Amino acid sequence: MNSKRILVWFRNDLRMHDNEMLIEAIAKSDQLLPVYFFDPRHFDEANFHKSSLARTHFLLESVAELRASLQKLGGDILVIHGRPEDHIPELVTRFEISEVYHHREVAPAETLVSANVEDELWKIKVNLKHFIGHTLYNKEDLPFPIKDIPDVFTQFKKKTERDAIVKACFDAPEQITFVENDDWGVLPVMEDLFPGRDLEKFAPSIYKGGEQEGLAHLGSLLNADSTIYIKVSSRHADPSGYISHLSPWLSMGCLSPRKVYWAVKAAEETSGSNSNFSQLILGLFKRDYFRFMFKKHGAPYLEQILPSEEQGNTMEYRNLELWKNGETGHAVVDSYMKALNEDGFISSYGRVLTATYLVHVMKVDWTKGAAYFEEQLVDYTAASNWGNWECIASSVSGSKSKNGFDVDKHLKILNGPAVA
Repeated sequence: MNSKRILVWFRNDLRMHDNEMLIEAIAKSDQLLPVYFFDPRHFDEANFHKSSLARTHFLLESVAELRASLQKLGGDILVIHGRPEDHIPELVTRFEISEVYHHREVAPAETLVSANVEDELWKIKVNLKHFIGHTLYNKEDLPFPIKDIPDVFTQFKKKTERDAIVKACFDAPEQITFVENDDWGVLPVMEDLFPGRDLEKFAPSIYKGGEQEGLAHLGSLLNADSTIYIKVSSRHADPSGYISHLSPWLSMGCLSPRKVYWAVKAAEETSGSNSNFSQLILGLFKRDYFRFMFKKHGAPYLEQILPSEEQGNTMEYRNLELWKNGETGHAVVDSYMKALNEDGFISSYGRVLTATYLVHVMKVDWTKGAAYFEEQLVDYTAASNWGNWECIASSVSGSKSKNGFDVDKHLKILNGPAVA
């Protein structure tokens, strides 16, 4: 009898802990073939959905650490530079794979890749099984079907917090049986992914990718060991208060939202509740909310956007370039934009102010600003980025949006004394 082999397609889930896809694949198979694809579309400057140098470097570190974790268990991860839909069918045939597992995404570009893979697998009668591992709550845990999720965030949080339960985390596996393979592929370097690009002046982000670094940072936040926290927070002081800096590891799936949630709850048992812990939990709810809004409403603006021609003689284009480069003349906005360009990160407060300034003061199409954030942010996630920008852009002076965004409040901040 042939053994059952499952191909585990890693995407934005680069961790061993609380990885239901990985745990079920181990339970349902005799042998595993873990795979990661460096999709060239993400590193093509002509592509609308492209990755910054900082986020790519963070990704390389994260994949390298996942590889090391799998090697400790006697295996590896197959690294391929290519499009998943071009390679997965051939891998299925070559390794006699019975089923392919992956985590489902919600943005159009990512779901299209999944659909392409599924179409190709259908031709050879192999199933692509979908998992949801990016949220605090699975959709089946919610107290309402997707179509009935409240559009107002405060209502979503209140009902979910009251009527749903956050599941316990899955432990990291201690044993895996891998498919035999002589060539697991070479992890690329930056020069491989950006051929011909001038990388001489590139400096890696202040964030280091990988599951263990994310877990260490989480521990430093909750256990009063502030070494790691200070390292990344000192350059991003914020008048709005506490910043956890967990989002880069959450966005790449190096940290599970449930891991963060239960770590906070354990810390509360030891030292009691505080406003910082509350902010951490609130951030997890907001991540869930925007992701489920994508599931409910879709993102038609993402499906319709195409790269615009760079018409340097238009006021909108000139304003956009000034904003991107931190040369608007507004000290606060420029300070945040320069920090974004240098580190691939600015706080939520900074994102709101710079987005408000671009849309409501400089009168630039909000999708162009959201696209620039997508490219630059180390912690980019489609739902949170585009959902927040749409919320800011749809707000009008004199009224609040359905999610409580007050454009006049932030315009008042921007028009106040500019602090460099």
